[in-house]
Amino acid sequence: MWRSHLARSLHQHRNQPEARFLQLATIDLDQRPRNRTVVFRGFLENSDRFQDCLKIITDSRSQKIEQIKANPWAEVSWYFTKTRSQFRILGKLLLIDSKYPDLELQQARTSTWQSLSEAARIQFTWAHPREPRVDFLEIAPPDPSQPLDTFCLLLLNPTECDRLELRGSPQNRWIYLRDEQGNWQEREVNP
Repeated sequence: MWRSHLARSLHQHRNQPEARFLQLATIDLDQRPRNRTVVFRGFLENSDRFQDCLKIITDSRSQKIEQIKANPWAEVSWYFTKTRSQFRILGKLLLIDSKYPDLELQQARTSTWQSLSEAARIQFTWAHPREPRVDFLEIAPPDPSQPLDTFCLLLLNPTECDRLELRGSPQNRWIYLRDEQGNWQEREVNP
């Protein structure tokens, strides 16, 4: 379904690191939209319960944590220049922090931490986000095997994908909807 098309776009853009950047939109506590760029960290693999979940990471001190707790609905938007394809994926975010009780998801959090570069891991030792700027001292890299408490794994559990191919005239568009049993239905629609 939509994942194979997304995988194809990612593969065709594999030499462009920026292809892993996508926009994540949430709703803040005042019901205003908030959008930011995040890095796609792959899909949660080997899980029947969370099939098709996109992995994103964040800091537990981030502004989006309270937003997600208040309203877990979010949408990501991705555009690939070579394939001229856009994916908008709607779903609920699941926040896996250091206290999350599910062992399978804690393991996913740990393995995601272990897969990060040292430069990515060290960001979780920095001073509190959005606070007044402080001098950044030389900080020893954190243990690469054990995530810091500030490290959170975000899973976007998709319920809908809107795929648009901008090549051709007219352009092509598909909507994928997941039913209550977890099965995806595909519908070709007008662009």
